[in-house]
Amino acid sequence: MKKFVISVVAMLLVVTPAVFAGTQGQNTNTVSPTLQISANVQSAIRLTLSTGTAVTPHCTVTATGGTPDYTMNFGTVDALAINAPTCGSVFGPAVPGTDSAIYWSDYKLSPVFTGQSTTNYNIKAQVTTNFTAADISVVRDTANSIAVPTAATQFTAMGVASQDTIATQADGGSGSSYNRFIGVAVAPTNGAGTLTGLQNATVTFTLTVQ
Repeated sequence: MKKFVISVVAMLLVVTPAVFAGTQGQNTNTVSPTLQISANVQSAIRLTLSTGTAVTPHCTVTATGGTPDYTMNFGTVDALAINAPTCGSVFGPAVPGTDSAIYWSDYKLSPVFTGQSTTNYNIKAQVTTNFTAADISVVRDTANSIAVPTAATQFTAMGVASQDTIATQADGGSGSSYNRFIGVAVAPTNGAGTLTGLQNATVTFTLTVQ
C-alpha cells in the first residue's frame, strides 16, 4: 500500500507543472504566456481659436501660451471710421455722430472632444472683462454663421451679463473648424470720463459637450 501511494504522488508532481505553468513546459515545443494590458481611459476636450480664413485681410489671432490664451488687436479706431483698419475691415457709421463704427474681423473656432457620452455640444461666448471706456464695446455677427457680414446692422453686442451661443452641433462635429466674426463698436460718445486711449476687453469662450 505504501508503494502505491508514493507512485501517485510522484505522478502529480510531474503533471502539475505542465498544467499550470504558462512560461515554461516539459516534453513540449510550445508555451503560451499571457499578458494583461491595463489603461485608464479618460474623456478629453479642446477648443482652439485661430486666425480666420473667410475674408481678407484678417486680424491675427495670436496664441500667447499664457493668460489670456489668445489676443487680437484692432489697432487704432474711431467712431467716424476715419482711421483705416490696421487689420480686418470697418463699417463706417450710417449717420456720423449718431451711429457707431464697426471694426471687425473673422476668426476660427476648432472644437475637438473624445470619450464623451454624446456628440451634442455648444460653444458660448461672454465678455468677462469689459472695456473701461464707455464708447467702445465688443460685437459679434448676429447670424452666427460663415456668411460674411455686409453691413454694420449685422453685428450685435456680445453678452456681458450672460453667454451668447456661438456654435452648436449643427455647425459641425468634433474636429470641425468654422469661421465666425467679431469686432468692436465705437460709439460717437462725448462727455466726461475716459473715452480715448488703449482699451482691453476679455471674451471667454466655453465649449460644453452635453
